[in-house]
Amino acid sequence: MEFIDLKSQQALIREELDTRIANVFEHGRYIMGPEVVELEEKLADYVGVKHCISASSGTDTLLIALMALGVGAGDEVITVPYTWISTAEMIALIGAKPVFVDIEEDGWNMDPTQLEAAITDKTKAIMPVGIYGQTANMTAINEIAAKYDLPVIEDAAQSFGATHHGKKSCSLSTIGSTSFFPSKPLGCYGDGGALFTDDDELAAKMRQIRVHGQEKKHHHPILGINGRLDTIQAAVVLCKLPLFDDEIAKRQHVAESYGASISKSTLATDNLQLPKVSEGNTSVWAQYTLLSDDRETLREKLDSQGIPNVSYYAVPLHLQPVFAYLNHKQGDFPVSERVASEGISLPMNPYLTDSEIERVCSSF
Repeated sequence: MEFIDLKSQQALIREELDTRIANVFEHGRYIMGPEVVELEEKLADYVGVKHCISASSGTDTLLIALMALGVGAGDEVITVPYTWISTAEMIALIGAKPVFVDIEEDGWNMDPTQLEAAITDKTKAIMPVGIYGQTANMTAINEIAAKYDLPVIEDAAQSFGATHHGKKSCSLSTIGSTSFFPSKPLGCYGDGGALFTDDDELAAKMRQIRVHGQEKKHHHPILGINGRLDTIQAAVVLCKLPLFDDEIAKRQHVAESYGASISKSTLATDNLQLPKVSEGNTSVWAQYTLLSDDRETLREKLDSQGIPNVSYYAVPLHLQPVFAYLNHKQGDFPVSERVASEGISLPMNPYLTDSEIERVCSSF
């Protein structure tokens, strides 16, 4: 059983993949070629924003967004401690201070009720994360951000394709950022990412930053990075995009099947917390993650039956050695710590069969 099955999907699009990749070989524009332009247009239309700026990874997109907003030394950016390290890593890399607020008990995304207390006169931006396939409460976060005139960067590396009150993830804030890492619901076969905005000035600046700050040939008025997307990766995402909405529906079926079956198990009433999609949200189910207060026993049972499983973000960011200088300690963010210590993710992909789903659920 595959934890994330890329082979079944590839079989469906193999002919188009071969054709598109052969076209790239033919025209020879391996970086920022015509497929990149085509992809940006289609993704902007899909999300419902004016601008899509593709980039080399979902990590680089966060860095580009922060640079475009002028975040730097002495600034603070508010985010969460329960996420992949890229979120806070890019804040620190640019010279700013990551300021953490805890996550909600159910949705496991930024708790808006704790956000305002974290804002200071040094706060330059807010960066909520869409964990495991659904967005944070962007409505509440945006209201607080507007009160203090702060931009919001939505880290939507896992929530691309999800909706919040009917609007697509990446269209919900000043800048949306996503990743096309192969394991994402919409992924390429290497590294890749994209930024989204309706702000013309920000879009122009982010495009400039991703090509070494170049405004025109031999003219670099600002600092930038090498953040360009490989054309072959754009070609791969173009092949996958037509399948995406159907695959989201299939992921929903897997999630519903898991929930219906596991909720009836003897374990469920005692020591399991199933994932919950927050009010107003849909999820793309990047992962199906539940909490167990006896995670090691559950993991051993799954392992013994050959069922792959992963515990993501088992050490929250405020307890990572690289952020020791922030002087956080165990207990500072109790919900993040609990989810980190109890979270376990089950196989999740659109091509899981009903018999495979049943096999997973029988472990409970």
